[in-house]
Amino acid sequence: MTPQKIRKIFKRFQENNPSPTTELCFQSPFELLISVILSAQATDISVNKATQPLFKVANTPEAILALGVDGLKSYIKSIGLYNTKAKNIIKTCEILKQQYNCEVPEIRAGLESLPGVGRKTANVILNTLFGEATIAVDTHIFRIANRIGLATGKTPLAVETQLLKVIPKIFLKEAHHWLVLHGRYICVARKPKCSECLIRDLCEYPEKSL
Repeated sequence: MTPQKIRKIFKRFQENNPSPTTELCFQSPFELLISVILSAQATDISVNKATQPLFKVANTPEAILALGVDGLKSYIKSIGLYNTKAKNIIKTCEILKQQYNCEVPEIRAGLESLPGVGRKTANVILNTLFGEATIAVDTHIFRIANRIGLATGKTPLAVETQLLKVIPKIFLKEAHHWLVLHGRYICVARKPKCSECLIRDLCEYPEKSL
């Protein structure tokens, strides 16, 4: 895909949605961290349903530690992999309390040292909370980047690396959210809604005419 096409794509995204953000509900950096950990292999809708009652009673590392693993599980049992996620969140809260004064670390190394936090989760935090020009390649971004010809790669890291190179810097801060939303609602996995797509004429998906 040419640089001209890529610039036009993100210009349209910008005009259509000037201030994109995550659909996870949060009121603090810690709440976003917990929500993103829970969102692995789960929808934002399901995470929000679970965290709404959870955060009313426990929205700090100390409060979640007071719940304990079993107490935490009672709030997140509707989310996939909740047993593993509960254990990771408790361990993460212990590290935040012991090493970071209960604050969410602002650097990648610190974030990725937390149980349940990989590169994708760290990128979400760095971008959404701290405004870094990073792109968290989730299943939506991986799919549509390869599909429309924006960036091709066999791994999320390969796609992330290429996206960071080809997307104009002026759009990088918001690019993650635009791509996620486009993949979630328009360029869906099965039967993409090409007739509703605002970048249809710029897309290189071979079946876009269907």
